[in-house]
Amino acid sequence: MRIQLINPNSSADMTQAMALSAQSVALPDTDILPYTPSHGPKSIECAFDEVIASAALLDLIEEGNRMGVDAHIIACFGDPALDAARELANAPVIGIAEAAFQLAGLIAHKFGVVTTLARTLPASEHLLQKYGYQHRCSGVRATDIPVLALENIEADAYECLKSECLAAIQNDGAEAIVLGCAGMSALVNKLASELPVPIIDGVTAAVKLAEALHQLHLQTSKIGQYGQPVSKPFVGRYAHWTR
Repeated sequence: MRIQLINPNSSADMTQAMALSAQSVALPDTDILPYTPSHGPKSIECAFDEVIASAALLDLIEEGNRMGVDAHIIACFGDPALDAARELANAPVIGIAEAAFQLAGLIAHKFGVVTTLARTLPASEHLLQKYGYQHRCSGVRATDIPVLALENIEADAYECLKSECLAAIQNDGAEAIVLGCAGMSALVNKLASELPVPIIDGVTAAVKLAEALHQLHLQTSKIGQYGQPVSKPFVGRYAHWTR
């Protein structure tokens, strides 16, 4: 199968790091197709960034749809434009936060989320509530590590990340840890070797869910919420979305 892996920010280095993580867990006949937007923020760390990034993300969803990919992954923990992407696409679209919560809920009664900047805490809490996992989460913790600093993480930043994971386990009662940023994907194996609970990365979780949906021949329902967007003209740079 072919999985379109979209990094909604415009950092090509981060896209390649995610693609390596994704391909490392993929089945031998699964091809990971990494995509980086041609315009938009270098990192997504607030609501403004997310909204600006969404238009370029949807362009890439439409491109993948034309190519006939078997699944799309939105590799940003905010799951930006996920509902809109599901309206556009024929194949399943998986957000990495939702994927990580789903797998965490299968292996732990309570899981903690460890993310980047403190200002993103409300966004993570909102997603937990939206997806119905608020009661399964022991808490959300921030490291205040900027997203781009994860590309070549320094030793003190890594220790901060590990310390917050330990605090989630020891103080909050977390039985598993969800890493709250796609840029943390490359750190999951190291953290898993040093911490006493399962560590869940949304990028790799999304790959395995995409493969499962493909093998079960399950597509996104196009009746109701995720039906095709209403046909209407657009003006300006998005006139190509006219239907």
